[in-house]
Amino acid sequence: MVDDSQAPSEALLRLAAAHGVVPDHWGFHGELRRASAGTLRAVLAALGVDASSPERIDLALAHIDDMPWRRTLPPVVVVRSGRSQDVPVHVTHGDPVHVWLQLDPEVGGGRRDLHQADVYVEPRTVDGRLVGRATFALPDDLPLGWHEIHASGPSGDARAVVVVTPDRLELPAPLQGRRAWGYMAQLYSVRSRRSWGVGDLADLADLGWLAAHEAGADFLLINPLHAAEPAAPLTPSPYLPTTRRFVNPLYVRPEAVPEAAYLTAADRALVEWSAESVTGLNLDAGPIDRDAAWNAKRAALDVIFAHERSAARQAAFDAFVQEQGPGLRTFALWCALAEKYGSETIPPELADPASPAVAVEAALLADRVAFHTWLQWVADEQLGAAQAAARAGGMSIGIMHDLAVGVHPAGADAWSLGDVLARGAEVGAPPDMYNQQGQNWSQPPWRPDALARAAYAPYRDMLRTVLRHAGAIRIDHVLGLFRLWWIPKGAGADEGAYVRYDHEALVGILALEAHRAGAVVIGEDLGTVEPWVRGYLSERGILGTSVLWFENGADGQPLPPEDYRPLVLATVTTHDLPPTAGYLAGEHVAIRERLGLLTEPLAVVRAQADAERERMIGALRARGLVGPDPSEREVVEAMHRYVLATPAVLVGVALADAVGERRAQNQPGTDQEYPNWKVPLADSVGQVVLLDDLFTNARLRSLAAVLRG
Repeated sequence: MVDDSQAPSEALLRLAAAHGVVPDHWGFHGELRRASAGTLRAVLAALGVDASSPERIDLALAHIDDMPWRRTLPPVVVVRSGRSQDVPVHVTHGDPVHVWLQLDPEVGGGRRDLHQADVYVEPRTVDGRLVGRATFALPDDLPLGWHEIHASGPSGDARAVVVVTPDRLELPAPLQGRRAWGYMAQLYSVRSRRSWGVGDLADLADLGWLAAHEAGADFLLINPLHAAEPAAPLTPSPYLPTTRRFVNPLYVRPEAVPEAAYLTAADRALVEWSAESVTGLNLDAGPIDRDAAWNAKRAALDVIFAHERSAARQAAFDAFVQEQGPGLRTFALWCALAEKYGSETIPPELADPASPAVAVEAALLADRVAFHTWLQWVADEQLGAAQAAARAGGMSIGIMHDLAVGVHPAGADAWSLGDVLARGAEVGAPPDMYNQQGQNWSQPPWRPDALARAAYAPYRDMLRTVLRHAGAIRIDHVLGLFRLWWIPKGAGADEGAYVRYDHEALVGILALEAHRAGAVVIGEDLGTVEPWVRGYLSERGILGTSVLWFENGADGQPLPPEDYRPLVLATVTTHDLPPTAGYLAGEHVAIRERLGLLTEPLAVVRAQADAERERMIGALRARGLVGPDPSEREVVEAMHRYVLATPAVLVGVALADAVGERRAQNQPGTDQEYPNWKVPLADSVGQVVLLDDLFTNARLRSLAAVLRG
């Protein structure tokens, strides 16, 4: 808990504003709420700012004013293509300085000298030194890319990163002037007879090809595939990974690793025995057992890893390691440490990746580090094969990957990224209609200041890995590129404050990396959104998200299809709601009532849900999409026809809706109370639907016919 009894002083409010901390926000009932002084002090502390007393606040305010003058160059400059931008250069007053730009080797390299602009700025005394500011203009014809600005003179040498980003991310040619539709699936839930108890990357390849070839789908949106812990127990939520940069090897299909074909009879038997221990789970309608699946797979993958690779395969592995750089080795080292000690119980003396103690452990664990490095390579190969299969089947986009908001507080990123992640705060959401107590996702947020000092390299590297084999990327809670709800550790979810980010930099870099990958970007922009944000994202070419249940007009009625935004991924539902059949039956109310999550009387909430359903069916009936007494299946298909009547450039269909599933994958605001992210794909009576039988399912084929028109 934080002390919320004291109103913030004017000086504290100024300090908060200087660090991007927003003291006010609008509650979901429309009331203006102000953070307490205790909340602001705690959030500032998580940003490395001491605001514990009036004197400390004054000192911190002075430090903010002087900070830019202490640096020769800003740590990073992000500019849009086609625009000029001034760069301040600070030197001892009167000293000459020469400034030039070294261009990104990926766009041909080269050097461009920069010219000083005729801008006078009064010098300032900082730390006893009179500092002058010279202004240099970046030209407006720089190519897209990651460039480097250099400054040299008697005051010293300095360099910084200059990122030139697209003014707008254009849709790829296949989407110019036409709509694309696709399925949305939780990959772990979609199992085949050959799965190891959990849907995997071989299943993904088959699912992508079949969805295109049999149903005519253009894309397949899947849950985040970010890495979990390297040893049981594995965190079930794909939205609470240990890292967002690397892939969860749980999704590797051991038999699809080429070396598996050349095992000795004895080693092949070991792999087959491992598989036999979990393949029986594929038909189990109960919660998915990730731990059993991973224990079996890890044993098999250990055997395959030990087999000698051909010269070409070894060279490909070496090239992958070289390409991924130190970040891959650091992640693999964390995996080895977490495997040995437990991910949440790594000894304090090993908390610093650069420490001598960690170097000793790295030498001792060299084989395990190599194993976890290899796992990323084989996962990357299988991801590439899945995207190739989806495109070969006829998808215009292919696999659409999902980027989670953040990472586990005791994970690899928290260990390896130093102060780029805040230590004293957790990300969440303030109370809203569906989560009336607020949410705490327990994830450490990016520190905006530290991220800028790192020239956004951790963010860039993360994006590049996710985009390697993607036709599109969905950014979960894209509003987090603008602001995040920071909750001081130990405080309630309603005791936080928003912290702003440099959205121009974050969105620009996202657009740059997507442009290089040829990928579409979709931002999940649901919830309370500042009015200008959606317009800004659309201007930059980032698609939004429209969910039928959430799109209502001023009169409370479902928004007419023609009034939808065109540049969106439009869907009937989302993974944080029960599938549509369940929602129509009021399952979202029943779950929250069972788990004690309601803050209003059950009768009131149930009446609201009944009224919502009747408004929806009334809107469908008014457009002639259903008759007087429609069946559940008819309503579900009519809702998709309603979405198809919108101008949305992308339309998504939940695979769970296609087979009539009723159970929710996730109930926000819960942890152990509900089997979140463990529900296998099943039909309306709870019978498991395997990938092998999916595209002969009558309900799926009927809905696919609706989508194909």
